Amino acid sequence: MTNLLRRVAVDVRPLRHGAFRRLWLGQSVSVVGFQLTGVAVAVEMFAITSSSLWVGLIGVAALVPLVVFGLYGGAVSDAVDRRRLLVASSYLTWLSTFGLLAQALLGLEQRWVLLGLVALQSVGFAFTSPTRGAVVPRIVPRDLVPSANTLVSTALGVGAVVGPLLAGVVLARGSYALAYGIDAALFTAALYAAHRLPPILPLGEVTRPGLRSVVAGLAFIRRHPVLMMSFAVDIAAMVLAMPRALFPEVAEERFGGPAAAGWLFAAIAIGSVVGGLLSGWIGRVRRQGAALVAAVVVWGLAVAAAGLAGDLWLVVALLAVGGAADLVSAVYRQTILQTYAPDEMRGRMQGVFIVVVAGGPRLGDLRAGASAAAFGVTWSWVGGGIACVVVVLALAAAVPALVRYRAGDGPVAEDDENSVEGAVEPR
Repeated sequence: MTNLLRRVAVDVRPLRHGAFRRLWLGQSVSVVGFQLTGVAVAVEMFAITSSSLWVGLIGVAALVPLVVFGLYGGAVSDAVDRRRLLVASSYLTWLSTFGLLAQALLGLEQRWVLLGLVALQSVGFAFTSPTRGAVVPRIVPRDLVPSANTLVSTALGVGAVVGPLLAGVVLARGSYALAYGIDAALFTAALYAAHRLPPILPLGEVTRPGLRSVVAGLAFIRRHPVLMMSFAVDIAAMVLAMPRALFPEVAEERFGGPAAAGWLFAAIAIGSVVGGLLSGWIGRVRRQGAALVAAVVVWGLAVAAAGLAGDLWLVVALLAVGGAADLVSAVYRQTILQTYAPDEMRGRMQGVFIVVVAGGPRLGDLRAGASAAAFGVTWSWVGGGIACVVVVLALAAAVPALVRYRAGDGPVAEDDENSVEGAVEPR
């Protein structure tokens, strides 16, 4: 039984390395506050405007700066000390949270103030997220990168469950200001972790950040089918098969209302958490490209099956299976990006990754809602899952480089594994 648990349970060896342990703990704590604020902003906006359209505009306010600054933030990350950049951008994110706290305490109730602060928060996130992703391969040994990414993805899944549940309690018994204050307090853990990182200077050729370096990063992706396909399958998974926009209607028409909606919205994250806790095998897989394709296929099939299920518990269970498969695909996508590209390109690769990860589900919401209006909820939900499977298998057959990819392939620099003094030693 002990041997079985060691093979199946999540691999925690990356936590032996002090820099990663602090970074992971800081992110694990702060993501709860981030999710809490996300719910509080949406509820406050609806209270001010009584309009779901304005609530939807919050996503637009976050997405636009994320796309613009995500690409640029990745380029900056490749040219400067990543520790300093992470610290500076973390303070910008923290400042936006204090702005939300201040407007709530002052009772401004201004929709444009909320949108502006959300956009500012998104700018900070556009720099912190690719930088944090580019840091991981520099502070853990290369063979532990998949396990490190699994720990990060699991923590994000936990935050996606705990944060909204905490928001429900805080907003029911407290206030918007209390919610933003909790977020600001929790974010100090991320700031502490960023400050405690060792200097992480660029390796290899340093390119001045700007449009030219962004274009160079995109050209690097185009020249390497493995990277291009890793983005393509993620876009297919999120745009074609994400059923999130259909949850309120399905909950109302089939399962009795808001209580069921809560379970539907939590189901994917629950599966992600369970999948993370049972992920000890992920780091031992060598054919990471084939595993990525298989995980996306399972995601699509699970989503399609959930759309046909007639009982709420079965829908939740199938969505949880999809969430576990999505965690596996996310880990392999992130690992391939971090270990395939050389260090001088990692920031830009992470910038593109963040744009795809953030933009895909939002486009998926648009696809699901539009197709439901045209063809009905069932066709939108089930057809999206089946379309995801068909498109991903077609892409894998047309460009087999991803399926053939094995851990360790790629033009990554050999001298970056131990580039941070002491970072690969347990501390």
